[in-house]
Amino acid sequence: MSRIVKPDLTLSLQFADARHRALLPRHKVARWLRAALECPGEITVRIVGDDEGRALNRDYRAKDYATNVLTFDYTHEPVVVADLVLAAGVVEREAAEFGIPVDHHYAHLLVHGALHAQGFDHEADDEAAAMEARETQILLGLGLADPYRR
Repeated sequence: MSRIVKPDLTLSLQFADARHRALLPRHKVARWLRAALECPGEITVRIVGDDEGRALNRDYRAKDYATNVLTFDYTHEPVVVADLVLAAGVVEREAAEFGIPVDHHYAHLLVHGALHAQGFDHEADDEAAAMEARETQILLGLGLADPYRR
């Protein structure tokens, strides 16, 4: 029986908005990120309030609203180095809208952000299809539902 070896991960987990701290224990966040990584990673995950999320999205993407996850990727290989910033209020509202547990939505967004950190994108239709298929595969492997079948 072969053993699947997951890439090494150095994780910094920060809570500027602590409302979901109990839903995001370090071991869960690390498991979700490792599932998405194809090479070792040094990733900072920062959970923020919507005001900070909006400011970052405005300052770095020229979009004046809080978005669910922002990925700041610095290197793709040989080590993935990135910051993932998630707006707690947006995540909570979307989870309610989709009728899914908040931690499952965090799992999806962390996988999504980790794929962006490795160069995946969804600007073009073919890129979006490839990225969504990879996200679905990873989440099903984690025992979570397909995020694109609601």
